[in-house]
Amino acid sequence: MSYEGHEEHHLMHRSNWLRAAVLGSNDGILSTASLLAGIAAASAGRADLLLVGVAALIAGAMSMAAGEYVSVSSQADTERADLAKEKRALKEMPEEELRELADIYEQRGVEPKTALAVARQLTEHDALDAHARDEIGISPVVTAQPLQAAVSSALSFAVGALLPLIAAMLAPAGWVVFTVIAASLASLALLGLFSAQMSGAGATRAVLRVVIWGAAAMVATSLVGHLFGANVAAV
Repeated sequence: MSYEGHEEHHLMHRSNWLRAAVLGSNDGILSTASLLAGIAAASAGRADLLLVGVAALIAGAMSMAAGEYVSVSSQADTERADLAKEKRALKEMPEEELRELADIYEQRGVEPKTALAVARQLTEHDALDAHARDEIGISPVVTAQPLQAAVSSALSFAVGALLPLIAAMLAPAGWVVFTVIAASLASLALLGLFSAQMSGAGATRAVLRVVIWGAAAMVATSLVGHLFGANVAAV
């Protein structure tokens, strides 16, 4: 919202695409790096790593897109159902709905007479919009956008997955696992810093959150790959 000489940019306006982008990037880095580290620890060759990495990138991006689209579409369906229900209520019980809206404003600290006056004015302007925002909690800022979430997740996953894949291809022989883990942790740290800056959160907590969980996942997968490779060699 902006006025003459005054303009505000709220961080909540980024919530729809930022959540999907951070989730996709984090999953792309972490799942691909963990998979590559596990495969490399099992003594797989460079060609195998490339095949696995590309397959993980494509499958993961499509999976993220489909998952985000389905889940956010379900949210959008719920919002539409609530709006349809509210529209019927406004038609069948206008006075009760007016009183309900006024009660909401009273509970927020508005004087009863003022609350009723505000409720009447908003009802005359756009009754459904007023109830959607103040009763249900639906607004253009946070409303579900399935396609946007799907595209953001798919693209961010692909970008995230590329980082450990490139690291695996460029790593010196015998250093693939270490290089993938190190590059991925650095990428996760940058992702945490980016998300903190975009959301206005503390950078230290955001970086530590993704790095610690990422390190745990990759170390665990590497150990499994190492054990698997040792067992196969023994056979």
